[in-house]
Amino acid sequence: MRVIIAGYPFDLTASEVELTMRGVRPEPITGPSVKIGRSTFPVKQVGALVTRQDRRDFSAGEVTRAMTRLGFTCLAAPAPPPPPPPPLSDEFLYPEVLPISTPDRTPPTGPHPSGSPFGS
Repeated sequence: MRVIIAGYPFDLTASEVELTMRGVRPEPITGPSVKIGRSTFPVKQVGALVTRQDRRDFSAGEVTRAMTRLGFTCLAAPAPPPPPPPPLSDEFLYPEVLPISTPDRTPPTGPHPSGSPFGS
């Protein structure tokens, strides 16, 4: 099938693409990808190996369209990871130490109600 990538026509078949990608280790996927055999490759990696062009010469969309026309399953870019939780505030890590309140323990002044200085 004739496909246009980076302005150049290429006559590709699905079996040629599979043969080219056989034994190639997939790079980490950060954008659109294509499933070839049991592996999933970034479309830019596939485009560079199949066309032998620099990755800057073509877009991911061009390769995605070509691979879809050849019958491969193309996937959108993965969702970004969730943001990390905010750091804990110093107040949570080091809570303010409050003094423990105790009842007043000062001895009473004046004579005892029973009249004895030592109690009853």
